[in-house]
Amino acid sequence: MKRILIILLTLLCICPVIAQNTLNDKADNIVGTYSGKQGNDKFKVKIVKLKDGTYRGQVIWMEHDRDAKGNKLLDTKNPDKSLRSTPSDRTVIFSGLKYDSKKRCWGDTKIYDPQRGIKVNMTAEFMADGRLRIKGKVLGIGESVYWTRETD
Repeated sequence: MKRILIILLTLLCICPVIAQNTLNDKADNIVGTYSGKQGNDKFKVKIVKLKDGTYRGQVIWMEHDRDAKGNKLLDTKNPDKSLRSTPSDRTVIFSGLKYDSKKRCWGDTKIYDPQRGIKVNMTAEFMADGRLRIKGKVLGIGESVYWTRETD
């Protein structure tokens, strides 16, 4: 009986690792819609595969997308002045994301943080619990946010 309990506990510990390995094994596993939160801001991002084989992430919904007067919030902090009239709930936050099959993660691009109006180096990988960890890093300082896949 004790042996069976040890085997069951071992399997419970291994299963999340197997799930993580499976999700990180295929480049297209990242495609989908995710919900996330940064500070008090809740949002949804849709990740799609582009014709060149890279991936793009675009905000498709924000909990607070209007100002006090009911006007759509705009991406006013965007360093690209031509994009400052884009509604905040339609902002492209990354493009050109590539899958690295050796490292089993996505990267080699920058992610745009609309709250701060900056772009930082980005990596993405699935955690054992199925959440997608998005890590932004600049000058060796990093911050991670976790997105949960929505049912499509």
